[in-house]
Amino acid sequence: MSKNQRVAILIDQLFQDSEVTDPKSKLEEAGFKVDVIGPNTNEEYVGKKGTKIKAGKSIDSVSANDYVGLVIPGGWAPDKMRMNEKMVNFISDINSKNYPIACICHGGSMLVEADIVKGKRLTSYASIRTDLINAGARWVDKEVIVDGNLITSRTPADLPAFCSELLKALSFVGV
Repeated sequence: MSKNQRVAILIDQLFQDSEVTDPKSKLEEAGFKVDVIGPNTNEEYVGKKGTKIKAGKSIDSVSANDYVGLVIPGGWAPDKMRMNEKMVNFISDINSKNYPIACICHGGSMLVEADIVKGKRLTSYASIRTDLINAGARWVDKEVIVDGNLITSRTPADLPAFCSELLKALSFVGV
C-alpha cells in the first residue's frame, strides 16, 4: 500500500460518533490518509453523542480520482447527505471505479440514493431494511456483509468486523 493512498469519510450533522472515529483511526493506523468531507470545508459537525469533527474538505473540492475508498457512517447524517447531489454523485463515481465503499447503520440509504444496490447482498440498521429491499438489495441480518466493493454493517457493535473487512478490501486496491 502506498503511503499516500487516501480514503474519504463523508460527514454531516448528527453522524454516529464511533462510526466516524473508529474507521478513521483504524485507517490512519494502517497508513492511509483520511479526508473527512462535508458539505463545507472547516465547518464543525457534531455527532449524536457530541463528538465534534471539522471537515477538512468540502464535497465541492474533491474528486473520486483522489481516493481509493469511501466510508459512509450512519446516525442521522445520511438523511441530510442523501439530499446533497454532489455527495450522491461522489458515491457513484467511487463505485464506478469498483473501489471499496463501506457503509454502516443508516449509511446504506446513501447507496439507495446513488442507485447502486440492485442485486447486492447488504445489511444495515434495521429501520432502513425496507428501503434497501425496495431498491433491489437482498438484505441480511449479519454483522458485516461484503458484496463486491460494498461493505455494510448494522450498528456500532459491528465496528470491529466492519473495520477489518474495510482494511482487507483496501489492501487489494491497486494490486
